[in-house]
Amino acid sequence: MIKPRTPPGVLELLPREQIAFQRMLDAIRQTFESFGFLPVETPVMELSEVLLTKSGGETERQVYFVQSTGALGKSSDGRGGEGLPELALRFDLTVPLARYVAEHEHELAFPFRRYQMQRVYRGERAQRGRFREFYQCDIDVIGKDTLSPRFDAEIPAVINAVFERLAIGEFTIQLNHRKLLRGFFEGLGIADGERQAAVLRELDKLDKRGEDAVRATLEGEGFALAPEVVEHVLGFSRIRSQGHADALARLDALGAGTPLFEEGRAELRAILQQLRALGVPESRYALNLSIARGLDYYTGVVYETRLDAHPEIGSICSGGRYDNLASHYTRSKLPGVGISIGLTRLFWQLREAGLVQAAESTVDVLVALLDDARLEEALEISQRLRAAGLNVETQLEPRKLARQLQYADRAGIRFVVMRGEDEAARGAVAVKDLRRGEQFEVPLEELAPTLQVEREQLRAQAEIAR
Repeated sequence: MIKPRTPPGVLELLPREQIAFQRMLDAIRQTFESFGFLPVETPVMELSEVLLTKSGGETERQVYFVQSTGALGKSSDGRGGEGLPELALRFDLTVPLARYVAEHEHELAFPFRRYQMQRVYRGERAQRGRFREFYQCDIDVIGKDTLSPRFDAEIPAVINAVFERLAIGEFTIQLNHRKLLRGFFEGLGIADGERQAAVLRELDKLDKRGEDAVRATLEGEGFALAPEVVEHVLGFSRIRSQGHADALARLDALGAGTPLFEEGRAELRAILQQLRALGVPESRYALNLSIARGLDYYTGVVYETRLDAHPEIGSICSGGRYDNLASHYTRSKLPGVGISIGLTRLFWQLREAGLVQAAESTVDVLVALLDDARLEEALEISQRLRAAGLNVETQLEPRKLARQLQYADRAGIRFVVMRGEDEAARGAVAVKDLRRGEQFEVPLEELAPTLQVEREQLRAQAEIAR
């Protein structure tokens, strides 16, 4: 007999945990739509040559390739021989978006505002809290030829609305700008684009490796930066702000810089001003000039969001601006800005920290069955409640009442409706409220509205508690 077990790197939830996860998905989706984003789904499989166009060897090592037994021995061109399998599972939602926009460019309205909430697959090393299959929830705004920097400020407003709605604690959206960083590097004599990108990747490791390790790397053989240059870079990365006025003051205090530096500073100032106009509380955004985002395609503003009370969780939402999303797939210039929430990892971390709990069942009512003679009556009551908009499970086989109540309690169902001979003679039903541990009786005609009121009161109390 084979032992049932899940493969490493996947998150499989029990029903009430799955309900909590689904409600987070629903809240994120509804918030994205409230800002005018449209849904998109792409296939879980992409052509390998498309998926890996922009990727290096490190990414390729993490990709799950797809190969049916009928395709064994064939290359990606279908002619047989050596080569990668034709198909691979997507490892993020950005590359599929680039392909999607390039393929449907002449059918889309620009700026194209899309959200996408789907699973992605990555060959991570199996370890606690790292997943090989996980949900990403992305939004992006894609322009045709140009995209106003004003969209760069709208994205943090969406982030604020999402996490305010999820009610998982106070958070800070941290901002930096690649132009500001690159302009600063230019002023220090680090002008080569490849070298700048390498320094940015090292800065992105500050939280994980610490200043001493990053300093040693930047002064070492691979970079050979002078100690005073490295100290300027690290000093710049220590700059943080608190509050709107402080952020503007710290930008001003940076002094004059190269044209690229000044362009980045001006765009950051404009973003900060728009955030205030969009109603984002000052406590929820700040400058953090150590944020670099290691991915090379970011060219402008970059974002990272962290829970104030749980910095150990790390970034719960990140992203930024890029100049040309689909340069490998079309000659059109398609600049954009976007963010991604890795929801599976976030949910796991929140659950571990005790910030999310298993939810109540989506079933509002269990209609009990006390004996076979009352089956038709139980079915009629169930249909009456469903017609009133309640979610109802019917007990289809009679069992001892204690076992039915135990089942409802374990399944997270709050109300159990019972009707025996005595209740039927009075034209009433008995209702057991398992949340309060109370039982009451109501006329059958008043059952649905009574339960509707109770359900809405429960939801209101939950909102107040949040």
